[in-house]
Amino acid sequence: MTLPAIASLVPQQGAMALLDRLLAADAQALCAEVAIRADSLFCDGREVGAWIGVEYMAQAVAAHAGYAARLRGDAVKVGFLLGTRRFESSVPAFSVGSVLRVHAQCTLQGANGLAAFDCRIDDAASGAQLATASITVFKPDNVDEFLQQE
Repeated sequence: MTLPAIASLVPQQGAMALLDRLLAADAQALCAEVAIRADSLFCDGREVGAWIGVEYMAQAVAAHAGYAARLRGDAVKVGFLLGTRRFESSVPAFSVGSVLRVHAQCTLQGANGLAAFDCRIDDAASGAQLATASITVFKPDNVDEFLQQE
């Protein structure tokens, strides 16, 4: 099966779409890739701070939701990052020229739209684990209705 372009799976567009390509996906997990370039968003010309890894992870979670929606024949929907727990990084930054593999594994999926994912970022060249976190998200059935609620 040919994997879809990652841009078709996430609501982020333009410069805010940080992941480059989808490497693997199934009902419970996803792996995406991002190459750190001097012109990457959040790059100071030499590196991207490791804390941006949280956004890479969140976008991998969004891509997983988009992939699942696509399998069901549904449209990609906006979700909300609720929180990050236990973020740890073994590096202070991701250097220009490095290629990262961003993994998201669903650990909890509620019928109410709440979900939790264990995430990690590995160096594609060495396989070394660079960062980990638990990401909690909320995907309402109808975003516009949810935002209009008082």
